[in-house]
Amino acid sequence: MNHETAVSNAKNIADRILAPAARQNDKEARFSSEAIAALGSAGLLGIMLPTDVGGAGLGPKTLALVVSTFAEADASAAMVYLMHVCATATIASARPDAAVAQTLKDIAAGKHLATLAFSEAGSRSHFWAPISRAKRNAAGVHLSAKKSWVTSAGHAQSYVVSALSPEGTSPTESTLYLVAGDTPGLSVAGPWDGMGMRANASAPMTLEDCAIAPGLQLTDDGGGFKAMLEVVLPLFNLGTSAVALGLCRAAVAGTAGHLGSARFDHLGQTLGESLQTLRAQLATMQIDTDGLAARVDDLVDHLERPRETTMLRVLESKAAAGEVAISVTSTAMRVCGGAAFSKHLAIERLFRDAHAGAVMAPTGDVLRDFIGKAILGIPLF
Repeated sequence: MNHETAVSNAKNIADRILAPAARQNDKEARFSSEAIAALGSAGLLGIMLPTDVGGAGLGPKTLALVVSTFAEADASAAMVYLMHVCATATIASARPDAAVAQTLKDIAAGKHLATLAFSEAGSRSHFWAPISRAKRNAAGVHLSAKKSWVTSAGHAQSYVVSALSPEGTSPTESTLYLVAGDTPGLSVAGPWDGMGMRANASAPMTLEDCAIAPGLQLTDDGGGFKAMLEVVLPLFNLGTSAVALGLCRAAVAGTAGHLGSARFDHLGQTLGESLQTLRAQLATMQIDTDGLAARVDDLVDHLERPRETTMLRVLESKAAAGEVAISVTSTAMRVCGGAAFSKHLAIERLFRDAHAGAVMAPTGDVLRDFIGKAILGIPLF
């Protein structure tokens, strides 16, 4: 599968499956198993896996376009997909003796959904610093942890889980493990009823003395932090920026549609024809959306051709994208007025979904701290 086919398949799934069900799935906080089945059949679950395990071997450019396409239709589904791709990249980069070959083949074959389980209440938005600690015995390790915000909780076939290494002495000495969804002791700890991204099953999960075989340790002891920063963070920040871009594009299209169809019957004009102020706000939405698209393209270029400024772009991208998405969807709410507030349009869902990005780790506040440190030459950690 090449880039064009992947994007075409994504558009087809977005139009046929995601968009028609997005409103009801959001209302019911319902995870779309139909979407995952379609992604698997279309070969999109293994989009960035190497071809030698059956993947498409595609890169950041394709990922960004596929994710933004999904987000225009349903940001919850886009986030499920992004977390899967991040987890898949982590599994694919596992240490040589990790027993993950079959998992990768199953992902490439469209039969396996993966996700990340990093965040914990005790370290909050500092997702790279788990509080839980692995305990080693002769057979491997045992994990006990309370994870929060696990996208696809209870639906994924495997979870990439972080924990402090058995002998770790600092918050960054973590290790990553692959935990199968049917592992004894692994359970969803509560329901998901969020304000936004309501259909991505981002629920808390509990690991109670879960036995992990040595072959399912993905990184060397203490190597989890490096994998989080070098493998997960660039893809996650690119993907969340693409989600924000999709939300903005949907908001612009929805607002333009409303201004072009809603009418002042007594004047014989549409809202867009009658009110210059609304046209100006729509123009600002478009300008900001195009600016975000340029930023996403710039990050893609930095990831494809790494250079000294790449990590700075990674940090800047999510921080900026979150603010743009909130601004554009907030403007859409104002411009569309009662039609948006009363949920007659999809704008209200876009507005709520846009705000979800602001609370996803690393948050905008944390990213700005990192950016400031980077500019001043202060170590990030």
